[in-house]
Formats: sequence, C-alpha cells, structure tokens
Amino acid sequence: MVRMSVSFETTQSVAIIGGGPGGYEAALAAAQLGAEVTLVERAGIGGSAVITDVVPSKTLIATADAAVAIRGASDLGVQLFARGDSGKPLKPEIAINLGAVNKRLLSLARQQSDDQRAQLVDAGVRIISGHGRLDGTHAVVVSTGPGGTDFDRIEADTLVVSVGASPRELDSAKPDGERILTWTQLYNMSSLPEHLIVVGSGVTGAEFAGAYMNLGSKVTLISSRDQVLPGEDSDAAAVIEKVFTRGGMEVLSKSRAEKVERTKDGVVATLSDGRTVEGSHCLMAVGSIPNTAGIGLEDAGVQLTGSGHIQVNRVARTSVPNIYAAGDCTTFLPLASVAAMQGRMAVFHALGDTVIPLEKHRVTANIFTAPEIATVGRQERDIESGAVNGTVHKLPLAANARAKMMGVKDGFVKIIAREGSGTVIGGVIVAPRASELIYPIAIAVERRLTVDQLSRVFAVFPSLAGSITDATRAMHQVARDEDTYT
Repeated sequence: MVRMSVSFETTQSVAIIGGGPGGYEAALAAAQLGAEVTLVERAGIGGSAVITDVVPSKTLIATADAAVAIRGASDLGVQLFARGDSGKPLKPEIAINLGAVNKRLLSLARQQSDDQRAQLVDAGVRIISGHGRLDGTHAVVVSTGPGGTDFDRIEADTLVVSVGASPRELDSAKPDGERILTWTQLYNMSSLPEHLIVVGSGVTGAEFAGAYMNLGSKVTLISSRDQVLPGEDSDAAAVIEKVFTRGGMEVLSKSRAEKVERTKDGVVATLSDGRTVEGSHCLMAVGSIPNTAGIGLEDAGVQLTGSGHIQVNRVARTSVPNIYAAGDCTTFLPLASVAAMQGRMAVFHALGDTVIPLEKHRVTANIFTAPEIATVGRQERDIESGAVNGTVHKLPLAANARAKMMGVKDGFVKIIAREGSGTVIGGVIVAPRASELIYPIAIAVERRLTVDQLSRVFAVFPSLAGSITDATRAMHQVARDEDTYT
C-alpha cells in the first residue's frame, strides 16, 4: 500500500465518534495522512450499516434472489425433481430455513465488522469501545465502564461525528421485537412470517417487502402515497409495483396506518379510513432519527436542524470549524457510500489534502429490490420541472439479447443528457445487478462525457451493459447538411 504524507509542524490528532462507514473511512484516511487517530464506537466497527442494516439486509435479499432464481429455473428449461417411494419424480418444494438464514447473515455481519476492525488496528488507529460525547470543541469524553461509571477523555485538533441514525418509532405502533418490528429486529425471527404487513413504501419498506415475498411470505404493503417508492423515478417505481402485484403482494396505495396493535397470535393494522389489515407480523419502515441527542453537539456550538440532523457543508464541515460530521446524522444523503465519502473528505479538508466538494447530482444510489433500481445524477423529473434543459431516452431490457437468455422480463436503461451538447447528466437502470451496471453511467456523469463518447466504448455482446451503449447510440445527434457544409 502506498502511503501519502502531509507535512505538519506538529502531529495532528483526530478523534472520531462512531465507527460506521463515515467514521471508519475517516479513521483510515487520517491514519494514512499521518495523524494520531482515536475512534470511539459503542456497538462495533462498521456501525449499524454493517451490524444491523446494510450488510444483513442485503444478505437476506441475496437469499431471496436465490429462491427466485430456483423457482424461475423451469422457464429456462431446468427442472428439479425428487424421487418418491414409487420411483416416480416428484416436483420438490422450496423451503426457507429462516433461522439458518438469519444466523448466516448475522455471522457475515460480525465477520465484516471484525475485518474492518483489523484494518483499523493495522493502520495504527486507537479504538475505544464505549459511548462518546463532545466535551467542548476539542475533546471527546467516552463512557467505557458498566453503567457508564468509567470515563476516558481524548483531546484532538479535529473532531468527526459519525453517529448514524436509528429506526423511527411511533407511539401508535410501538415495536416489541416479536410481532411489531423495526428493520433491526427482523433477524430474531426463527421462521418466515405467515403474513407480513409492511408499513412504509420507501426504500427500506420496498426492499424488505419484496424480499419476504420472494422468500415465501404473504405480504401486504401499506403506502400512504400513489405508488411505491415515492420520490424515485416514476417508471422504475411502476416496474417494481408491477412485479410486486404479479408476485402476489397486496399493495394498499393512498392508505395511511393510524395504528398497529398486537393481538393474541398476530397483529392488526388500522388504516385512517377505518379498514383493518390482520397479519402475523408487522414491519414498521417509517424513516429514521439521527443519533445526535445527548452527545454535546449543542454545547459545542454545532448547528442542528429541527429534526436533529447536523448541518454540514459540501466538505462535511459543521458550523464549528474543527468539527466535521458524516453519514446519516447529517443533512446530506443517507447512503453508506456518501457517509464513507464524507468521512474521507472531512479528514482531507481538515489535514490540508486535496478536496473535491460533494455534489448531490453526482451521487449514485441503488435500491435492492428484484429487479434492482440504480440511479445517478439528474433525473427525468428535473427535465420535466424545467430545472435542467435536457433530453431522455429509455430502452426496455426486453430488447436485449442477454436479457432474453437470462429470462429477464422487467427493466430498462434510461439515459439523461443535456440538450445540444449531449453531455450525460444522469441515468436510471432497472435490472438484475443494476448496482453494478450503473457504474459506467456514473463515470460519464462524473467526467462529463457525452452520449457519443459513452456509445463508442465497446460493450461485450451479449451483455446487459450493451443496453447502455444502445441507448446512447440512439441519442446521437446527426449533423444537418447545412451544419456540415458551411
């Protein structure tokens, strides 16, 4: 590994509260630049993203994807049979051992946490397990003993706060960890819920609703909006809603859950119009709250929003010059990749390294439904609202040879480019592994490539990526005769 170095008159010190993606990357970057680094984490390195959120949830979704692939194998000519007592083939049923699934995903999450901890130790980062809070603008106090009786105080030139967020809880639907659950409590179940009610059709609600449907549960999704995934590309959301309903999910649009109560052997959700929905379990996916209360931010002079998020600028700096913040506790986008970028950027800025400020219109995001939805940059709604003068081209995956081979029926590639110049400013992909396919479009957005430049890159044939070059070729602007021969 090549180490960069920054010259200082004295060694700089960095103290970080929170070991999630933002804190982890900040610690590695600070160590790489030669600073003395102390990281405080109460739950484990990786934070909720690794231990209770991103890693376990996407592992669960990967299992659900495998179940879908097995069920759909017959469409490709693959038939699975078991031999009965009579010697005749019996078509087997797919059985999901949720206890084993959850044991595996929690083990993987812990393994990832341990691996990240080892990387920090190898980099020379000092790790303190405990609950940290700011003590003014240049120190962190850590409660390390049982019941918060022992304390450690770390003084530092630069402070980075990356404490994440927790599931929002409603008094009218209080999670009990058994029947009414947050997304961090799902992994305690030993068997598939017979009927899972999901309240909230945002990213978290849609991902888990789709996953449990594909694992074999009956699912009812309660959405207060016109369609699932409000705020996302409308064409992409329409595809996912079609897939959900085709798979047997009941989607209750324009429906608001007033309360969720536990019954003798299940739950009942009461809607605002008086209707009720009975199920065996309920997942509350109604947003998150930043973990910023009681950690000394206000006393240090750090500006917070009314929701408790830390106000940061494009280099992750707060209202206090030497205090930075990263991740879901900030006013920027709540994505693990963004948190990691903010963590690195905060340290680069504080220690004098090169910094390129974040731009929301260059961030890549992915929703791990089946199919996945990946987006980057400007979206079609920006064109429709007049915010950007651009053009849009959408190409269904059904026209792609590789998609036909794989039995892919749903999805598309959508390219957004500036009118006139053809510069790629955004894109949407709805497809299997869209999270991987979006990368070339993200590079085009970042490097300001035109549709012609992107179309000239060779794509393997056959491949799903070929739809990207096909879409950009379709956006080629042919020169008019009067333009060519003047």
